[in-house]
Amino acid sequence: MDFKDGKWAQKIIALQLNDGSWGDFHSLSTITPKQPITTEQALRRLKILGYTLEDKPIKKVVNYLQNCLNGKTTIPDRVEKLHNWKIFTELMLSAWIIIFSLDNGKANDIAEKWSIIINSAFEGGNYNNDQYISTYMKELELKPKGGRLLDFTSFYQISLLTNILDKTIEPNYFKYILNHESGIYYIYDKKINKIPKTFKSKETSRYISAIELLAKYENINCKKQLDYVKKWLKGNMENENKWDMGKESKDGIYLPLSDSWKKDKNRINDCTYRINTLINKI
Repeated sequence: MDFKDGKWAQKIIALQLNDGSWGDFHSLSTITPKQPITTEQALRRLKILGYTLEDKPIKKVVNYLQNCLNGKTTIPDRVEKLHNWKIFTELMLSAWIIIFSLDNGKANDIAEKWSIIINSAFEGGNYNNDQYISTYMKELELKPKGGRLLDFTSFYQISLLTNILDKTIEPNYFKYILNHESGIYYIYDKKINKIPKTFKSKETSRYISAIELLAKYENINCKKQLDYVKKWLKGNMENENKWDMGKESKDGIYLPLSDSWKKDKNRINDCTYRINTLINKI
C-alpha cells in the first residue's frame, strides 16, 4: 500500500521550512515561532507513511541534520538542563540520520561509541551499572556536572544500536529492554514484556510502535524473545484475517495511514497493513 501521496504526507511536507527542518527539533518550545509539528514528529510520521532518503523532503531534512551534527548550524530548541545537552543532541541527530542513511561518518562514530558502552555494560551477561557509568564517561569524555547520565533504554540508543552490538551481548541487552519497568523512553512507558489489556486502544498502537522498533534487530536470539507478541497479535485477528485496533488508536503519528477513517474498512485496512508488516519482521 502506498500512502506517500496521501493528504497526511502532503500536509507535513507543506510545512517544511527552507532549511529542511520543521522548526524545533525535539519539543515545541517558545524560542521559535510555533509550528504544529516538530522536525522529529515530521520525520517519524513521514517514515511511517513510506518516505525514504530517495524522497526530496527526506534528503533535505537529513542534510539539515548532518549540518547540525557537524556544527554548521544548531537546532533551535530550548536547552534541557537535566541532560548534558551536547551529548543528548548528538544522540538524537545521529539516531535520526542513521534511521534514513548509514552514510555519515560522525553519526556512525557516535553509534560506535554507544556500542562500546553497551557492550561493556553487558559483557558479563547481566547489566553492570558501574561498568556502564565508567565506560560512558570514558567514551563520551564526560565528567557528570549538572546533568544526569542518559538512560540507554530510549528510542535514540535503541535506534542507534540496531544490529551493531556484539552478537553474543545483543540478546542480553534486548532482554533488559523487554523487562525495563519504564519501557522505551519517548515511545512506550510501560514494561514491554506485558501486553496491553485492551487491544482496541491507543495504548496498543503505542505498544506496537515499541515492538516495531525492536523488530529491526535481526539477531535470531532477539527475535525469539518476541514470539509472545506474534502469538498475541494472531490471537486478536478478526474475520477475513484482519485486525482492528479501534478508533481510539488514531494518534496522528502512527495512525491513520489512509486519508480518512470515516469508513470502518479504511481503519481496518490500515491496522491490518501495519500488523501484517510487523508480523513479517518478527
